[in-house]
Amino acid sequence: MVLDKFKDIMDKYANLIVKVGINIQKGQPLVINAPVEGAEFVRLLAKHAYNLGAKEVHVNWNDGELTRMKYDYAPMEVFENFPKWYADGLEDYAKKGAGFISISAQDPYLLKGVDPKKIAANNKSSSIALKEYYKYTMNDLNAWCVMSIPTKAWAKRVFPDVSEDEAVEKLWDAIFKATRMYEEDPVKAWEEHLGNIEKRVNFLNEKSFKKLYYKSSNGTDLTVELPEGHIWGGGGGKNVKGVFFVANMPTEEVFTLPHKYGVNGVVYNTKPLNYGGNLIDKFSLTFKDGKVVDFEAEEGYDVLKDLLNMDEGAKRLGEVALVPYDSPISQSNIIFYNTLFDENASCHFALGKAYPTNLKGGPEMNEEELDKAGVNDSLTHVDFMVGDKDLSIVGETRDGERIQIFENGNWAL
Repeated sequence: MVLDKFKDIMDKYANLIVKVGINIQKGQPLVINAPVEGAEFVRLLAKHAYNLGAKEVHVNWNDGELTRMKYDYAPMEVFENFPKWYADGLEDYAKKGAGFISISAQDPYLLKGVDPKKIAANNKSSSIALKEYYKYTMNDLNAWCVMSIPTKAWAKRVFPDVSEDEAVEKLWDAIFKATRMYEEDPVKAWEEHLGNIEKRVNFLNEKSFKKLYYKSSNGTDLTVELPEGHIWGGGGGKNVKGVFFVANMPTEEVFTLPHKYGVNGVVYNTKPLNYGGNLIDKFSLTFKDGKVVDFEAEEGYDVLKDLLNMDEGAKRLGEVALVPYDSPISQSNIIFYNTLFDENASCHFALGKAYPTNLKGGPEMNEEELDKAGVNDSLTHVDFMVGDKDLSIVGETRDGERIQIFENGNWAL
């Protein structure tokens, strides 16, 4: 069995996620969102969490087949009314200081052919219901970590030309490579990696760029203004109690927020976007004064349209992220159809809500103050990839100096 082959390294991977990713503390509750197919790995996470002193491990299970059945047969009103008890439960755990691990492993075509209005309704109702809970994670009040394991359906999408077992094995191998599990000491390897990211972050924060200019041969020609007081982050961060955690494993990005009214031009995607069980691909977005005023898509047009129409903030950017074209994930030449991986193989933006932690004093500001500072707000936050082998990014400082940040898709610094 595939799982038997990777038994020892899976155990080390689970330890890495709990110890470095979420950095569980003694007496802290842990909530895990996971596919039922990953039960064996979830038990490893729980074992390591308890061994490190976790007070409780609670698991919210999900199942792709049941989710598909729900969309095929349940009436619209089900998707328009997200269960309050579920949202209340997450918020209750957040108030108790819980850490949150989310396993991202969905079949990218899970909802292909489903009525897009049902998907849009569910995305909107869940975002509204979970708004208070998201404040705990998006403001880094609580430690959180998004990671992944293979599922059969997802593995077959990534490796369609081999058997199901071989596809799962190949996806495990790709995940282990992306998360540095083949290093002699993965924990030490992550410490060194996070240190390298920190050097990039420090440089960008020292320069405090006013604008970024994006250009690529695919047609991307975009100017992104950054708000005064913006903060670049990357690698890991600290929660409200000062505990260091890594929100994404793998991670290769450094990121900040754009000024919500300061984005102009056009940008083209360079990798497929898996959104809500549907793929959106070969699309472009045209911005004026920060807002999407026109868009095109060869695949997933209606899904993209519903995403942009979720609310006013969904038409604006909430994140700017820099990832070199020669990152390990990019060099694997694998399209994962999973944003956790594909966004760490490519420079990307996010439509929707910005992280208040990317602005000096942001977490303490109210909604009106954040808006005045240029921080976007929305019910959604969706990353899409724009990096390419010839992408150029030039930064302009507040005194007019221009510095080449990216050249031919990679760091020029």
